[in-house]
Amino acid sequence: MKDVARLAGVSHQTVSRVLNAQPNVSSKARELVEHAIAELGYRRNTAARNLVTRRSRTIGVLGSEMSQYGPSNTLLGVQQAARDEGYFVSIAGLRDVSAESITDAVGYFLDQAVDGVIVIVPHPGTFEVLHRLGPDVPLVAVGSGGGEGISGAGVDQRLGAELAVNHLIDLGHRQIAHLSGPSGWIDAAGRVAGWRGALAAAGLEAAVLLEGDWSAGCGYRAGLRIAANRDVTAVFVANDQMALGMLRAFSETGVRVPEDISIVGYDDQPEAAYFLPPLTTVSQDFEELGRSCMRVLLRALRETSAESDPLVRPRLVVRSTTAAPNRPWQGRC
Repeated sequence: MKDVARLAGVSHQTVSRVLNAQPNVSSKARELVEHAIAELGYRRNTAARNLVTRRSRTIGVLGSEMSQYGPSNTLLGVQQAARDEGYFVSIAGLRDVSAESITDAVGYFLDQAVDGVIVIVPHPGTFEVLHRLGPDVPLVAVGSGGGEGISGAGVDQRLGAELAVNHLIDLGHRQIAHLSGPSGWIDAAGRVAGWRGALAAAGLEAAVLLEGDWSAGCGYRAGLRIAANRDVTAVFVANDQMALGMLRAFSETGVRVPEDISIVGYDDQPEAAYFLPPLTTVSQDFEELGRSCMRVLLRALRETSAESDPLVRPRLVVRSTTAAPNRPWQGRC
């Protein structure tokens, strides 16, 4: 840093302010420092900085179900937000979700002297384990609303489901089935609650509920079952992968989408716009979710607040799989 200061013709303190993104530096001085850093190829000594600040600038991120679109993109959002704030990220993935595996992973992070931990494990039992552990570093759990005694961040899954179902109701559908995610998943439970709530608010019955496993194969099998139910005119599907399988089942059984039945998915994965027909779905802003996690964690690190952020609002993306209900269609087995 002294070499940078000497070349830039500024004080050591000015270099420090530039490196720490402090505002009280003139644009000219900042430009001189940044030019000197580039010319010298300067990289700060992280180990020395950690000794002074007693902070590792490292965040532990604990995740599970990383093969699924939602958790994997939540992880990417958190990683990007952490880097934007100048933090390194250490990741631990769980093969199975149990009290022992969660305890071991948190212990691993504490051994690394992380400044805080963000947890992306979408199962309610996770919160109980974390609360019992009570690590002496700030902890943020995706999906926790703070009622579990753990700071949290998340997407408003219930609102997302309501957007999907209200869209179908506005089109004139009255028999709206739901293919949910697996029981025990926080996001799946929120979407089921939103489906039920939207139907109840419209005076409609929540008649057909099938439980899925997030896979396209499960959506295909559910689609074959729904194709045999001539009363259903629309389906809200808890993720796009299951919606993809359902589209194939309907195609094979001669059920036209959206002429005979409408479908709304959830996630808005990049391929959703290229399904045949393009899928109407609910989009989640995973980058904003990552930023929300970091905001909550940084507040805790600064000891200003441990409050959870407001839930990130999803949005409906209307494409070609939804339309007003047509005449009753003859389902096929």
